[in-house]
Amino acid sequence: SDGNHPGGCLARKAAPRVVAIGDGPLPEAAPREAVRAEAPAPLLAPPRTTQCTQRWQPSVQPSGSASPRSLSAAFRADGASTSSPRAVLEDVTTRKETSAAESTPAPQEEDIFSLRFPGKYVAEESEEGLTDYSDMPEHLKERNRILTPWPVCRLELKKSFGYTDAQLDAFEQLSDEDLQRAYEMMLICRDFENECAGAYMQGKIRGFMHLDNGQETIPALLADQLTKNDIKYSFYRDHTHAIASGVDPGAIMAELYGKDGGTCRGTGGSMHVYDKPTHFQGGWALVAEQLAYAVGAARSIMMDKKLGYPGKLAFRNKMNKSEDKDDRICVVFVGEGGAQNGRMAECLNAAAKEDLPLLFVVIDNGRAINTFTQDVAANQAVYRMGEHYGVPGTLVDGQNLTDVLKVGRAVMHHVRTKGPAILQVHTFRFNGHSPADPEHERNRKPEKRWARAEADPIKIFEASAEFTRGVGEEAAAACKERAAAVVQAALDFADASPDPPPSLAAELEYPDPVTTDYAAREPVGGLAEAAELTERVVPAAALATVRERIATLQQQAVESGLSIGDAVNLAILEEMLRDPTTTIHAEDLQAGSSYNIPAGTQQAFSTVRACDEIIDEGHFIGKALGEAMNNYRPIVELMNANFGIYGIAELSSAGNTYATTGGQFKMPMTVIGAGGTAPNQSLGAEHSQPFHAYIMGIPGLKICTAARPEAAYGLAKSMIRDNGPGVLLLPVKMMKIKGAPMSTDFFLPLHKATYLAKASDERVEANKAVTVLTYLHGVKEAQDAVAQVGSGYGVDLIELTSLKPLDMDTIRESLARTHRLIILDESTRSGGVGATISARVGEEAFDLLDQPVRRCVHKRRAPRRACPPACYYALRRTGRNNFGATELARSCARAGGRPCGGGCAECVGAVWCAQVVHGGRAGALLHGHREDGGEAVLRPGGSDQGRGALGCHCPEAQRIRLEQTTARAGAPRTNSPPSRTPVNTSQDDYSLSALARPATDHGAHSEQTSRPSPLLFAPDLCSCMYCPTVNEQRVGQKK
Repeated sequence: SDGNHPGGCLARKAAPRVVAIGDGPLPEAAPREAVRAEAPAPLLAPPRTTQCTQRWQPSVQPSGSASPRSLSAAFRADGASTSSPRAVLEDVTTRKETSAAESTPAPQEEDIFSLRFPGKYVAEESEEGLTDYSDMPEHLKERNRILTPWPVCRLELKKSFGYTDAQLDAFEQLSDEDLQRAYEMMLICRDFENECAGAYMQGKIRGFMHLDNGQETIPALLADQLTKNDIKYSFYRDHTHAIASGVDPGAIMAELYGKDGGTCRGTGGSMHVYDKPTHFQGGWALVAEQLAYAVGAARSIMMDKKLGYPGKLAFRNKMNKSEDKDDRICVVFVGEGGAQNGRMAECLNAAAKEDLPLLFVVIDNGRAINTFTQDVAANQAVYRMGEHYGVPGTLVDGQNLTDVLKVGRAVMHHVRTKGPAILQVHTFRFNGHSPADPEHERNRKPEKRWARAEADPIKIFEASAEFTRGVGEEAAAACKERAAAVVQAALDFADASPDPPPSLAAELEYPDPVTTDYAAREPVGGLAEAAELTERVVPAAALATVRERIATLQQQAVESGLSIGDAVNLAILEEMLRDPTTTIHAEDLQAGSSYNIPAGTQQAFSTVRACDEIIDEGHFIGKALGEAMNNYRPIVELMNANFGIYGIAELSSAGNTYATTGGQFKMPMTVIGAGGTAPNQSLGAEHSQPFHAYIMGIPGLKICTAARPEAAYGLAKSMIRDNGPGVLLLPVKMMKIKGAPMSTDFFLPLHKATYLAKASDERVEANKAVTVLTYLHGVKEAQDAVAQVGSGYGVDLIELTSLKPLDMDTIRESLARTHRLIILDESTRSGGVGATISARVGEEAFDLLDQPVRRCVHKRRAPRRACPPACYYALRRTGRNNFGATELARSCARAGGRPCGGGCAECVGAVWCAQVVHGGRAGALLHGHREDGGEAVLRPGGSDQGRGALGCHCPEAQRIRLEQTTARAGAPRTNSPPSRTPVNTSQDDYSLSALARPATDHGAHSEQTSRPSPLLFAPDLCSCMYCPTVNEQRVGQKK
């Protein structure tokens, strides 16, 4: 520690590469900033002050093919910040070693803990005095192998974990069988990874692949200590962890090959190995994302015990036997680089808060992907990160099999009996990050060459006394033969396995089909068992209170209606009372959050099922994901839906999980939040994002919206019972507005849109009907716009209660009647929801359209501000207080072909809008536009970017342009509609070569000519759907 952090993390930097060993304050330590400013060259500069005490060294040299000196073992690095060996040696006092045959006295506790185990570097003393190591290779100066001999580990485990000598004696006992199984597991893992490398080079394995060579003691520990029922969460380097957890190596290899016989039917690949029977739950590719999922999985173990194993009847019966005890744990793996992620601190806090049975295994190979971790992380002593939370940890030499087994047994026993812990394993990875890794990073290739020769855990064990005693040559040969047979069988199985069927992707899109009857879905084990568990666990007074609240809300719904927030709250309370596997996570949960959505849940169901969360949506969405993988139905309430931006990575993984696991793990997780862009409401940029547009591209995610209490209630009920992940979005500025009276205990489909109004048959036959699609705040604005249009025009108003999957059937049904579509979109013009719908309509329903799709969308170029005038100006420059309503009313009128006669708000003076030209569907051919309050300017084609005179090159459009040019030249304007008699174009040049000639104003003729330019008119290439040629073709197609 440095003087500014007494008792803090081990060897925190006072200057680059210069660190003291001691744990207490440095005498007369200068401020860290001053030390850094004065620091000389990184590797040779002495520290300002050092405090080093004697460090015990074992008499027996470390096992391996090389001597300690050849390993440069005079220095033993513990993985903390680096130091200059020469600098440290100047103040190190060592105890002279006796001969190798002479025993060394056991270390004293005061010696060890004055250093704060395991120290930084340890020096040896030769006959000539301290040895000069200045010529040591750079990579060994920065990171060398450490020693964690068992006598030293005992003292650390006694102090940090509270073990007695008798308990530690039990952990120390390694039978011959134990050693042989561990050795065989290391051989299987090494051979498996070597064969993976070969298959990758042959092209049998594609995509990304990450190998584990050099770290085999970790899977040996897993095989030694973990059971089938323990839950395991790994990261992208997961092959050997899966093998050690009991997953079939053949299925793993087939998964890497992308075959149907793989653990995930070929959908996961190298980074995503899952196996439900052994509770191996990934394989996660985003660094450190698995930490929060493991917390959720550990919570599921805790909830099983406290709630009586809801949904797990067979397991409950097993645990009820007197001889059985539920001592399951969850193990999560993370690298020392990934442990620098903020998720680590959040998860340590969560694990400590509830004493979760969670083990963090930190695989410290010194590289954060390729970056040398010490270059980017000030704290390498990850095992001490839990001290602030009361989570003990220890460090072990990952090259020494017996040390790993002994220390690992002690740490796992603590997790099974007491609570969370950290085990940091100091290793060396023999391979680059992946086969595609060029390994250009600093010192990587010399480090690999040295590690393969001097720090191979298999070679080190084979050269040890424990190997001779417990394994021997004969047993070793048998182990090698069995390992080779296992790996060869895996290769044969992968080669013989068929490819996945082409239909697999569609089958794995959603766990539940659209025909699911949610009303008929019962809790696992049935309603009777669920009710019995709830009665047993929930106190009678709390149960009576929640039932009374439910009855009150139900009565209020029928008599006077509910707000959207109360409607969702009612749905959640009903489902949590009905199904004991339903849980909820939210910020401000005790107080009901912002809109009463989780109100009363914690008071009724305690903190076990209703969790107040820290302010990080990604963290508690991740916890919910881990619960969902382990037979619970979590609900996540977002105080504002836009805060879900913090959790997009977790939402992405939730959506992908069902497909990525080959259908093994369903994801019954519901995310509910009030959001939307809330126009003109001064909510600020971060509260007014189109979050729904951001998550539209996540596979497997169902996205629904509700702008009415009855829709919010019915969709929430269905989504909670659905077996896939869903997001229910609500309009933030309408959450407390009461709706009309409604019934309760009903369910709405998660894939259907909803008609709010329907054009009459009379309006449809008169060609004066239009389809309007909208959602969230757009529903109320569309209803206001329809009222402005009046009864002369018919509107099919459809609320998009399902954004994904999109209900194209309902949209096609309406377009078959109206042939016109307007989308009031609460997102961006590019990449927004409306853009997606417009594209699909163009692709799948083009023949039903009589004019282009019109989108009413925010025309903002910058984030929305809190200032009302600026926000309003960014939305629409219309001088109105209600975005969308006025604009939508105009759009409906134009679609119906109503001439404005100069009355249109965007028309200039008495200019004829000319919507009636070409049968009333040509758009704003002569639509004038007032430019931001300045002088009136006529713009061909209108402000709506309609095809009109800009896009159409037929004779009729050219005649219109001619009249407009006359008006520009000063000719009197007219209020009468233009003649539809086509211009004689027989003398015009329609050759394709003419298309290359320069033109002004998109093909309109110049001011100097009195006749229209034919330059862009070619009927066979015309982009206008209203010119005679195109119309004839379309009529024929329709027939």
